[in-house]
Amino acid sequence: MSKHSLNPSEKKASWGLIVHKPVFYPSLIIIILSVVLALLFSEQAQSSLENAQRIVSEKTGWIYTIAVNTFIVFCLYMAFGKYGSIRIGGPQAKPEFKVYAWFAMLFSTGIGNGLVLFSIADPVRDFMNPPRLSPDAPPGAIAQEAINFSFLHHGIHGWAIYSVIGLSLAYFTYNRKMPLTIRSAFYPLLGDRIYGWMGNVIDVLAVVATLFGLATTMGFGVGQINAGFTHVFGIPNSLTVQYLIILGITVIATISVVSGVNKGIKFLSETNVNVAVIIFILVLILGPTAFILKSYVQNIGSYLYHFIDLSTWSGAYGTSSWHNNVTLMYWGWWASWSPFVGTFIARISRGRTIREFILGVLFLPALVTFLWFSAFGGTTMLGLMEGDFSIANAVNENISTALYVFFEKFPFAVVLKILGMILICSFIITSADSGALVVDGITSGGDRKTPAIQRIIWASLAGLIAAALLTGGGLGTLQAAVTISGLPFAILLLLMCLSLYMGIKEDLQLTERRSKLKYDESYKAALRKLLEEENMLEEDDMEKGDNERVSPKTTNESNETEEKGLL
Repeated sequence: MSKHSLNPSEKKASWGLIVHKPVFYPSLIIIILSVVLALLFSEQAQSSLENAQRIVSEKTGWIYTIAVNTFIVFCLYMAFGKYGSIRIGGPQAKPEFKVYAWFAMLFSTGIGNGLVLFSIADPVRDFMNPPRLSPDAPPGAIAQEAINFSFLHHGIHGWAIYSVIGLSLAYFTYNRKMPLTIRSAFYPLLGDRIYGWMGNVIDVLAVVATLFGLATTMGFGVGQINAGFTHVFGIPNSLTVQYLIILGITVIATISVVSGVNKGIKFLSETNVNVAVIIFILVLILGPTAFILKSYVQNIGSYLYHFIDLSTWSGAYGTSSWHNNVTLMYWGWWASWSPFVGTFIARISRGRTIREFILGVLFLPALVTFLWFSAFGGTTMLGLMEGDFSIANAVNENISTALYVFFEKFPFAVVLKILGMILICSFIITSADSGALVVDGITSGGDRKTPAIQRIIWASLAGLIAAALLTGGGLGTLQAAVTISGLPFAILLLLMCLSLYMGIKEDLQLTERRSKLKYDESYKAALRKLLEEENMLEEDDMEKGDNERVSPKTTNESNETEEKGLL
């Protein structure tokens, strides 16, 4: 039986912070040392990490391929099998958030500014340098495969990773009343050992990966925002401007995370989705409307038709390193982000059934992403096939400018650019504040009532890491590190699938035994009642029989009395 709590002596720092010391302090030390070493020895660090990334890709890339496909199969089984009707939090649990707010928060946290950054850049990259087709192939075929690979990298596979960890943590937190930390998901496998050094190591890895992933996203996002300032307002692209952008994002994220999920994070997430919808509608109306809608249907069909081929292709019979550098990088990135995103999704999903959870986390975000990529990436493909290479040139020169060059081809370009900057900012802020909330929860041992200063510390630290790495030019190094760190998390997620299955099966069997016991008890009670009623009937029959045996004598006596009276 689990203790369902951590050692209280390890959860109180001397200055009043509510922290789990074996996780809080090692995480801080590792993060600070990693950033300092990366800045001091940037060239050596980059060379070492690139070599490590190459080894991981060449020797163990097949693990990624098997893992991400296994996650999809597992999610489908959980959603449409006998466990699909199980409700997170118990049969009487009610959802804390309405469907729109719930989806807005999980989508904003999970996709980040990648939706804006890569919806144009990725299809352009694969159109200009096809990973599998010959450059002499028909342009339409090259464009379709470029979109197919974008769907692969930003679609169901990535959200399956989030679904596994999110569902695991939600179940063990709300159904078994365990702390909302990564270690809780491994209780069926490790038992009470999750409260020892094994659990501490798991949580420390989650904290480090989360903060590095957030810092990387902030770094890329800041570049995009600065590029927007240059395009719209003529503000130069410089480190000073980017520092100020990071400062502004960190301040807003801090205010949001202090206000909590129900206020700041919910408001920003809904703002993200609302702004994204406005931008999409403008692009749809002002752009090639019929083409976007037709291509959306065709792109989904092509993606599904080639699904198994795309999902398992690894370039084994070729010499290109494209699969290692691109596909495996994405799997590593999704896996690295999974502790943070999965924990946050778990936090907001109480009251959903497992089937609702999978449909909302696995399929709906993918369909929305496909629609966005069809509008932005598909329209860009149309321009490339017509001979317009301005966006391709922008991607090659500075990927951060691609969105704004794309908007220049539409009426009201300035409005679209400003909305684009707002969207990028709100996406980054949502990722930063929800990430700080998750890290605070993990480092406090799952405690939700922590001092606001703790969330401020983690939100500020993410901004400081991003600023430090921009100074040292270390974002590329950090990206490689995040990619490498995804491998152990992919393995942990495979074990998490097994652990969740074991936990749900065990709980279901326990519930069935209790129901049977209740049925047996109620059956015994009913049987006792029936026997008692039968006994009462027998007693009544006996009394009735006695009365009948007495009755003739009484009648004769009455008749004799009457005869005497007549005489």
